[in-house]
Amino acid sequence: MSEAAQTLEGWYALHDFRSIDWIAWTAADDEERGLALDELNAFLKQWQSVEDGKQGSTAFYSIVGQKADFVLMHLRETLEELNELETAFNKSAFAAFTIPAHSYVSVVELSNYMGQPGSDPLQNPEIVARLKPILPKWNHICFYPMNKRRQGSDNWYMLSMDERKEMMRSHGMIGRKYAGKVKQIITGSVGFDNWEWGVTLFADEALQFKKLVYEMRFDEVSARFGDFGDFYVGNRLTEEKVAEMLRV
Repeated sequence: MSEAAQTLEGWYALHDFRSIDWIAWTAADDEERGLALDELNAFLKQWQSVEDGKQGSTAFYSIVGQKADFVLMHLRETLEELNELETAFNKSAFAAFTIPAHSYVSVVELSNYMGQPGSDPLQNPEIVARLKPILPKWNHICFYPMNKRRQGSDNWYMLSMDERKEMMRSHGMIGRKYAGKVKQIITGSVGFDNWEWGVTLFADEALQFKKLVYEMRFDEVSARFGDFGDFYVGNRLTEEKVAEMLRV
C-alpha cells in the first residue's frame, strides 16, 4: 500500500450556487422586492460581522453563463454552522426568489507534500492563516472541482510518496509565479462531495485564471493525473452591484 499523504484541515466550506427566478422577481411588487433585498443585505452584514471577528468568511459573486446567477462561498468552523446559515438563508424572503443550481461541501486543506520535516505546522502563523483564510475581495472568482486519476498506469494513488512529492513540488512552482495575481484556496472533499478537491481562485484580472490553468495543464500532475469538473467564473457583488443587478 502506498503511503497516504497527511493533511491539515481548517474551516469547512460551502459553495452555494443559485439561479434567480426572474419571472417571480419581476412579477413581485416593489414592496415585496424591497423587503427581500433588505433581508439579503441584513444577511450580508451579519456574515461580515462573523468575518470581522475572524470566525469565518463569506464571498459573494455573480456567475457568468447559464450554470447559475450567483454564488455564496462560506467558510465556517463547523459543519453545523454551515448548515445553520444555509437553513436561515433558505427561510428568507430573498431565497424564495432563487432556485438552487449547485452546491459543493468541503474543508480547507493543506497536505504534507510541501511540509518541512520535524516542524509543527500548527505553530506556524502562516499555515494557520492558510487553514482559516479570510476570502479576498478581488474582482473575479473561478471555482472547479477535480480528482486525481486512478486509471491503469496513470494511478496517482499507486505512486510512491517521493514521486508524488517531487511532482507536487514542480506543480507548486507554477502557482508561485502567479503570487499576487491569483489567490488559490484548496478544499478537500473526499467523503464530503462527488469530487476529491474543490479549487477556488480569486483574481483582479479574469484572464489570469486562463493563463494559470492553461500553464498547469502542461505540468505532469495535471496532464497525466488531473480530471476536472465544471468551471464557474464570475464577478464580485457589492451591495450596490446587487441592487443594480436586481433592479427591474
